[in-house]
Amino acid sequence: MSGGLRAAYRRLRLGTRLALGMGVLSLAVFAVVGTALSTYMRDYLERQLDDQMKLVQLTQSKDAQAHGTVERRPYYGWYTAVYEVSGGKASLRRPSDVPADSGQLAAVAVAQARAGSREVRHTARIRDEGAYRLRACEVEPGVVLVTAAPLEEVEDTMDQLATVQVVAFALALVGLVVLGRAVLRRGLKPLSDMARTARGITSHDFTDSARLPVRADRGNGGPEVEELRTAFNTMLEHIDDSLAVRTRAEQRLRRFVADASHELRTPLMSVRGYADLFQYAAANEPGERERHLARLRAEAARMGVLLDDLLLLARLDAAEVEAPLRPEDTDLAELVRQAADAFRAGHPEHPLSVATAPGPVPLRLDALRVRQVLDNLLTNAAVHTPAGTEVSVGVSVAAGEAVVRVCDTGPGIAAEDQVRVFDRFYRVDKARSRDRGGSGLGLAVALSLVRAHGGTVDLASRPGSTVFTLRIPLVRTGDAVPADSS
Repeated sequence: MSGGLRAAYRRLRLGTRLALGMGVLSLAVFAVVGTALSTYMRDYLERQLDDQMKLVQLTQSKDAQAHGTVERRPYYGWYTAVYEVSGGKASLRRPSDVPADSGQLAAVAVAQARAGSREVRHTARIRDEGAYRLRACEVEPGVVLVTAAPLEEVEDTMDQLATVQVVAFALALVGLVVLGRAVLRRGLKPLSDMARTARGITSHDFTDSARLPVRADRGNGGPEVEELRTAFNTMLEHIDDSLAVRTRAEQRLRRFVADASHELRTPLMSVRGYADLFQYAAANEPGERERHLARLRAEAARMGVLLDDLLLLARLDAAEVEAPLRPEDTDLAELVRQAADAFRAGHPEHPLSVATAPGPVPLRLDALRVRQVLDNLLTNAAVHTPAGTEVSVGVSVAAGEAVVRVCDTGPGIAAEDQVRVFDRFYRVDKARSRDRGGSGLGLAVALSLVRAHGGTVDLASRPGSTVFTLRIPLVRTGDAVPADSS
């Protein structure tokens, strides 16, 4: 196939290309079938002619034995001669009605004399006469009867058969291509629907109208097309879900960047202001210098804590190769007791009760980070409840998990705030100052750290009871079972 034809073929629609391919294949099948049929028919007709010549020769051999020659001519166009064969040469016993080119008849007579009892048949073309079927039989030793029957009728029959085959196969081929193209176009219609739907996706239309209908009867395209249709719809759903997740992630990122900028702007402005006051006090009021310097250090420290939290969240979100956790064998009950002691020292106005398991709760975790989670949850209970509110913390083991519950008897958290309480920079009390209420990253950091340990944090709150439940598996994937975990 030349380059131009190949390019033109590639530009054809899939249905047309399949129909043409099916036509070429059918043409090859027709050629094989036609050749086999013609060969069989020619052999059949020649066998029929041989049988007819055999019957004729039975009668002629009797004449040759009785009269020395053939007295009766069999059929019009047939030739019969009696040859005497001697020394590899054949000569007519008597003048007979033979064609001018009788060499083929003599050759068959010689071959028959040599063959003995074996029958000799041969097809040859006699000059000025055409194709003939030759058959010889030995009448008596050295005397051979040769009969020649024309193959004109056989040739005519084969020509007619070839004509019928060409016409019939041509009509069948045309019908097959035309009807096959129609059937293929119907069968490939689902693919056209998919292409049309795919073009519609460029407009970011992932609604139900962009889905392909799945027919239960599978009457259009078969089960394979239905599987492709289902897979196509599943792919669209996954793309839709992925874009929705990406959109939400971009919205969270924009909100996070805006909140981070807002949170960082305040301490930066404070640092700038206290730096100016420190410069003024150093020149005019030396006694105020230390107070301004202390406030400057406090703002810098607060900004440092905020940046550390942001960096930690970024590393946890990025799932860095070197994770920000340094796991080691740790007693969770001891960590809870340490966090409780620190809470009592920092928030004496909140009575705290501690309930731990009878024995140690060994886990492989990052003790510093889990202690940060406990401190954040306890501090959250103190910051968002009035003085005198009772706070409790307890640790237990259940269903292969270490469970830590931090409870308070404060006013509780509204239902609309509970769904966002773990969002970054989110504050339940919008009016609370940053000096008292923190940056809004404490619970977000706690949730990220617990998830990094393979655990979860749940919140249940109502007026008079707020409970944060922290769960960490006793055995994480790839960790060994602690010796005394039972």
